Amino acid sequence: MWNVFDMTLLMATLRAATPLVIAAVGGIFAERSGVVNIALEGKMLIGAFAAVVVAYYTGSPWLGVLAALVVGGILAYIFAVVSIKYRANQVVSGVAINMLAAGLTVFLMHVFFGTAGTSPAVNRLPNVGPFTPIVYLAPLIVIAAFIVLYRTPWGLRIRAVGEHPKAAATVGVNVIGLRYACVVLSGMLAGIAGAHLSIGTLSVFVRDMTAGRGFIALAAMIFGKWHPVGALGAALLFGFSEALQMRLQGGGIPSQLIQAVPYVFTMIVLAGFVGRATAPASLGEPYKKE
Repeated sequence: MWNVFDMTLLMATLRAATPLVIAAVGGIFAERSGVVNIALEGKMLIGAFAAVVVAYYTGSPWLGVLAALVVGGILAYIFAVVSIKYRANQVVSGVAINMLAAGLTVFLMHVFFGTAGTSPAVNRLPNVGPFTPIVYLAPLIVIAAFIVLYRTPWGLRIRAVGEHPKAAATVGVNVIGLRYACVVLSGMLAGIAGAHLSIGTLSVFVRDMTAGRGFIALAAMIFGKWHPVGALGAALLFGFSEALQMRLQGGGIPSQLIQAVPYVFTMIVLAGFVGRATAPASLGEPYKKE
């Protein structure tokens, strides 16, 4: 039993935590600006698919990552238009984006590859040492997010818009523009997180391959109290639970029980800690320019 806890498990934890922390940081930017970001799952999924399609036709996984970033940003922009411009319910809009991404990727799998299950194999990102570059990028994103949010005027404006948008507007802050920027940024980061799954960890796109990781990233954001460093710590915990369930497979424990470990862990954490976390005061409230 104890031989499970070794260096291999640690490395698997870091790989599993990478898409969670990148997507969670994206979620922080959106929610700190006042927009509920339940659409992380769909943005990750479309990013994973775009990365494989572009890597397949160009042979370059780096262009695949760039495509994931762009497509994730485009999907986020659609979400922003619906939620910010037309002031639709942000939770409902987010669910719609998730459903759109799930259905669209299945349809486009038929268009591009003639299959509905698994895409052809593509060139994956090369390892630098034991990891792909995206794994090393994740902590840099956390550091950059912390500096931007807590050490720059732009970060102060983001936090002000999420707490008191009308007060921020009275001192000249462009509330609408800032929310658009933060939501699109969240989509770009979620797209990169998706690319890690499809051409970083694997070399194929599999239908619904995000498998709820966008929601786990959302939980990491909440557990981390909408703070980049807190989200990093939470993502490492969730990444450990995912790595552990992979290591335990084949050990005589029913596979269905093992596969449920990350999701059960997420529910326990949310049940125990969400009530203690304080969200931005204007989170989910549409803003109408006066």
